[in-house]
Amino acid sequence: MTPVSTPHSSIPGTADLDNPLYYLENFETVVRWVRRHHSDLLTAEETGHIDSLLTLNQPERALVARLVMRTGELFRVEKLNYPEFGVPVADAASGLSRSGWIDDAPDIPLTEVFRLFTLAELRPALADRISATGLPAAAAKGLLKDTLIPLHPDPAPVEHWLPNLPTRVIRLNHMALFDRLRLMFFGNLRQSWSDFVLVELGHQQYEQVPLSAESRAFDERDDVDRYLVMHHCRERLDNGESPETVWQEVPAASDNAWLESRRGRLLFELGKLAERGRNTELALAAYEQSGHREARLRQLRLLERLKRYREAWQLIIAAGEEPRFGAEERGLERIQSRLAKKLGKTPPPPSARPALTAFTLELDNPEGHSVEWVAMEHLSQPEAPVAYVENTLINGLFGLLCWPALFAPVPGAFFHPFHTGPVDLYRDDFVERRQALFDDCLDALATDDYKSRIRNTWRQKQGAASPFVIWPALSEDLLNLALECIPTHHLELMFRRLLDNLREHRSGFPDLIRFQPGHSDPNRRYEMIEVKGPGDRLQDHQTRWLEFCVGQDIPVSVCYVRWARIAE
Repeated sequence: MTPVSTPHSSIPGTADLDNPLYYLENFETVVRWVRRHHSDLLTAEETGHIDSLLTLNQPERALVARLVMRTGELFRVEKLNYPEFGVPVADAASGLSRSGWIDDAPDIPLTEVFRLFTLAELRPALADRISATGLPAAAAKGLLKDTLIPLHPDPAPVEHWLPNLPTRVIRLNHMALFDRLRLMFFGNLRQSWSDFVLVELGHQQYEQVPLSAESRAFDERDDVDRYLVMHHCRERLDNGESPETVWQEVPAASDNAWLESRRGRLLFELGKLAERGRNTELALAAYEQSGHREARLRQLRLLERLKRYREAWQLIIAAGEEPRFGAEERGLERIQSRLAKKLGKTPPPPSARPALTAFTLELDNPEGHSVEWVAMEHLSQPEAPVAYVENTLINGLFGLLCWPALFAPVPGAFFHPFHTGPVDLYRDDFVERRQALFDDCLDALATDDYKSRIRNTWRQKQGAASPFVIWPALSEDLLNLALECIPTHHLELMFRRLLDNLREHRSGFPDLIRFQPGHSDPNRRYEMIEVKGPGDRLQDHQTRWLEFCVGQDIPVSVCYVRWARIAE
């Protein structure tokens, strides 16, 4: 479908948090945005529902917004308390009933009755049904559910279940429409209405990226439908439905790379559940179709466990030609070594790995601080201050220097004004689509210009949401020390490794950084230190960063902490 050609220059504002109905204003900002920019992906019936919603009176619109942000579709009116409406909730509900937005007498499955009502309310109302099963009157709620629900599978009005309880249960209609609107706005269903409307909007600053008519999450209604089907498949798995049943509903592969990555995650989870249920053939089929970054290792381990060694060997040889991510290389190496012994083949030579510098500290911790904090306090000296930075410092410097590339108005990267970062950040072509922009940012490292760029961005963008800059963790003093002490070529090496695999390489940095501005060697005016407490060990992604740094002569070490014994 051709996107609706509407101007995107007018950026909607966020509501004043002092307004008690701020959430309604934010909610309607989202609804209006989708209505305006995605109407070609909506049916006439759907746009009609949106338009009718926006003509309701304010209390009714506010109640719809509140119900959309709550869990489920069924609600007890007497439990809803929203004084900011200015009218009783029951009156607003009656208005919505007349306009078709709620069902005032829905049939309710017994599962929902147990969710909506307390045990104290249920016991007397269900006394006859409980007695008929032979359960004691004081049986726990879980036991009552497990026993009664299979015996009463059909939904019925609340009066059928609880005849003598004064209550009013309503069902919000058109919830599927709101899921569709949420998906088209966010590009995912991971973000909830409540988090966004009640928390993010108004509490967060956003970089304002120019938007065009092509700046949308979806261009085809079929893609929206495919996403929703996959989302419902995942919900069914999470709710305990068998992977064998859900497998039948998983959509076929498509040429949409983004949706294929989601399909890969769905198949990976389905495969794990099938494997857990000992349906190994289904698990292998799901892993093989998945394309998920970890699916191939799971497939190989399962083949190995099934003693299908030759099949696993053929797969591992093909996988070695094109590893999907850094951690897979180590996993493939381990499995191939085991398979080689079983098949009488020559095992691959172990990859060369540089030795890591390590030291041990024996420290007291009477106040129960984290091991990183205790190590930082012990190691810090006036002439050599130590900061606890973990993944925030190098990522932050990268994010500040490369801000123009990260927030470039690339089609498909930003499709509403409230993104915390580009939505294609972890797609395979993310860097390629911005290569010239990243080259320009990193070229600044050839002179001291990069320092002024970083400082200017730190000042100008202060507080704006970024996938790499955690503002509270990046003080001006820390920023200046880092720029003074970390050599330019070290920053470039680390930044380029980040760009090789942003998803994987943005984590695993050492916990601490020790600055030594007065050191005579400009390459040794800082040191990154990974801290490990008793019983803790290095994770693969941490080891890979440490080994990379050692290989590039970037100063790093591992500090093992032992707690001093308290004298009795």
